[in-house]
Amino acid sequence: MRRRSRCSTSRRATWACSSLSRTSARWCGTRRRAPEASPMSSTISARATVPAPAPRRRWAAHVFTLAFLAVWEAASWVLPPFLLPGPGEVAVGLYRFLGNPHQLWHLVVSIGHVLGAIALSFVIGALLALLPYYFPVWRFAIQHRLAPLLNAFPGVGWTLLAVMWFGINSGAVIFAISAVLVPFALVNLWAGLNNLDGELLEMSRSYTRARGRQFRLVIVPLLYPFVFATLRIMFGVAWKVTLTAELFGGNSGLGYVINMARQDFDTTTIFVAIVLIVLFVYGTDRLVFSPLQNRLSRHYAQ
Repeated sequence: MRRRSRCSTSRRATWACSSLSRTSARWCGTRRRAPEASPMSSTISARATVPAPAPRRRWAAHVFTLAFLAVWEAASWVLPPFLLPGPGEVAVGLYRFLGNPHQLWHLVVSIGHVLGAIALSFVIGALLALLPYYFPVWRFAIQHRLAPLLNAFPGVGWTLLAVMWFGINSGAVIFAISAVLVPFALVNLWAGLNNLDGELLEMSRSYTRARGRQFRLVIVPLLYPFVFATLRIMFGVAWKVTLTAELFGGNSGLGYVINMARQDFDTTTIFVAIVLIVLFVYGTDRLVFSPLQNRLSRHYAQ
């Protein structure tokens, strides 16, 4: 996607231009008849108009889930409990975990690690993406030197370095997670900046030369879909990295709980922590990100 079409940005253009000038708002209003649609808007619109799964598909999903649980239960009868506990044992362990305030505190700590790392890495990635956008002299250094380095650097390496530099604490965990997430923010936001509507930006410059106002009223609203996609990706990746970071460099959190359970051969607690993370991530995606996706679809895919 090299360029946003006039159709997908007309609504945003009208809003941004109205903040700059009434005349620009009228000018942008005449752009709504463009027939083309950008790939981004088409993708979002397609997701918004996907029909609900048919009853057969829902039943197939339920049957698959029940079959998975049945196979799991059958395997737990064959293998010893310290290798594979059954789903019933895991459910009981999950109930006890949620009823223990001390154990719940580890869940809260892990959520804090994830949110703190996402916020820090998003700010750093946004600054690194904006630097070559406003100062092209830095474009080659960031795109062809820094970004490949961050993408190739292993997450375990960041974790071990964080432990050596900061010790075993929450700071080391947040640093390790942030280092892994920064390239996601950098690459996605840079792609969003490259796909801004050039004509709209040129028009906004004719009404104001203040870069701060142009950034706040024009660029930021146009980047909303990319910002949302970036945060959604980072949230899922962060939980995958958090366990490793807490396992090696944390003194609290679900990764720390798994480490303690591993030493005691408490496989049930390990399964409980994993199931808890899966349920939390799935619930957040369905209850938070999906409604936001629908709102963005209605707002931007017209």
